Amino acid sequence: MEELISQIEPMIPALRRYARGLLGDIDTADDVVQDCLEKVVAHWSRRKNDDPRTWVFTILHNLAANKLRQRSRRGISVDIDDVQDTLFASEPTQDRNLFGKEVLTAMETLPEDQKGILLLVSVEDLTYGEASKILRVPVGTVMSRLSRAREKLRQALEKPKANRANLRSVK
Repeated sequence: MEELISQIEPMIPALRRYARGLLGDIDTADDVVQDCLEKVVAHWSRRKNDDPRTWVFTILHNLAANKLRQRSRRGISVDIDDVQDTLFASEPTQDRNLFGKEVLTAMETLPEDQKGILLLVSVEDLTYGEASKILRVPVGTVMSRLSRAREKLRQALEKPKANRANLRSVK
């Protein structure tokens, strides 16, 4: 049990980041991470002697993919208590949040396979080989999808922002 805890506990923040990036919803992502950790604990003795990080991320990726398929079939649900809050919410206007929102918005336009690889390699700092094992695709496919994802992201962020408000700083 000590081996399990010592190897899995440091991965939890990375698992949460990856799940949040894929699912876009903090609560759902945390639920998927919880499900992943339950599976890891239940099946720890049955794992192969592969890299535990790759094995755990594979489980998380598969659970997130299942959740995305489930979400597309069911549609988005909104808690009745949240409706009033979101009706009157406004986008932040702070300068520091604009670029982050633009990047997240641009990432949402990427296909799921490209977004997943971009998150694994660029955010979670996995190697191409580790990402290929998690996604069960050849390394060349990882490199190709990552290149296309980065190019689409760059193009989306470089487009002229005609509808962006002209902001000025006040000292």
